[in-house]
Amino acid sequence: MESSRDAVIVDAVRTPIGKRNGALAEWHPVDLAAEVLTALVARTGIEPAAVDDVMFGCVNQLGDQSTNVGRMAALAAGWPEAVPGVTIDRACGSSQQALHFAVASVLSGLADVVVAGGVEMMTRVPLGSARATGMPYGPRVRARYAREAFSQGEGAEMLAERYGLSRTACDEFSVRSHTLAAAATDAGAFAGQLVALPSLSADEGIRRTSTVDTLANLKPAFREDGVIHAGNSSQISDGAAAMLVTTSERARALGLRPLARFHSGTVVGDDPVVMLSAPWPATHKVLARAGLGIDDIGAFEINEAFAPVPLAWLAETGAKPERLNPLGGAIAVGHPLGASGAILMTRLLHHMRDNRIRYGLQSMCEAGGMANATIVELLP
Repeated sequence: MESSRDAVIVDAVRTPIGKRNGALAEWHPVDLAAEVLTALVARTGIEPAAVDDVMFGCVNQLGDQSTNVGRMAALAAGWPEAVPGVTIDRACGSSQQALHFAVASVLSGLADVVVAGGVEMMTRVPLGSARATGMPYGPRVRARYAREAFSQGEGAEMLAERYGLSRTACDEFSVRSHTLAAAATDAGAFAGQLVALPSLSADEGIRRTSTVDTLANLKPAFREDGVIHAGNSSQISDGAAAMLVTTSERARALGLRPLARFHSGTVVGDDPVVMLSAPWPATHKVLARAGLGIDDIGAFEINEAFAPVPLAWLAETGAKPERLNPLGGAIAVGHPLGASGAILMTRLLHHMRDNRIRYGLQSMCEAGGMANATIVELLP
């Protein structure tokens, strides 16, 4: 590997996030993914033939999302047949992992220009579809954790119990998410990152009238006396996002002005039963690798799979609460699984640019008890 090579993100775009059975429901995932690829070309002026690979995250790879959506998206966008594509599954972190793989390819010299992104149409391929047949996890894993259930909802209840998070605290965080997302939308904070679609121009899931009192009427979803319910959990959603990754040298040669440099990244494993607790060890590890402290980071995107996840992350990291998900999160706008990593990074990069924030950090819990963590640095 050439020591002088770096990896930069030139641009990042996303679709508005649609509610389940909402405005994006009729879109085929391949066609929706093609929209963000087309937008990247339009925004950067890059020739699709210059792209060495398309790496897309997608979790439920069956039905409409089978047969390698990464490759099919490039074909649907009209890109040359010579441009390959691959589809990646690291559960909810699939498109964040796609970014890490794209960066690794560029840093190693295996590629010079890569598109990383993701898509998930949970309306068309419902959550849990891949577990409908066969034996998920396999007999040896099931034997190893014989008395445990692999349930993210139950894991969220475990976190709430472990960190002393009441239902009120979780509901207050939910209201915060909706309030911040609505304010960001009204202020135009997402305008520079969204791909305009005929059927949807803004994130569809925001509930502007959400209050702790209204959330109190919702029934717990996983335990009769639990704190987790539909209102303080991420929404089931549809969406896609994509980022253009290259080197500083190649960007200059192509006349491109990057948004940010990929500074550091990691992925960790943790308890697969609690399943949601890996973002804090991932955060500690990536900060150590980067040689940075928690206060050096000006903005954090920690996926709001369930309210206890970012709240427990705050408790474990000591981060400033106002820097956490400043534009709201998945509780308000949704969590289209395989697209969420790229969506969070798109939100983070544009927020950093708009507010002149030098360092940003992203992490998200992933099924199986894993988490990616990524630090990016704004370029002048």
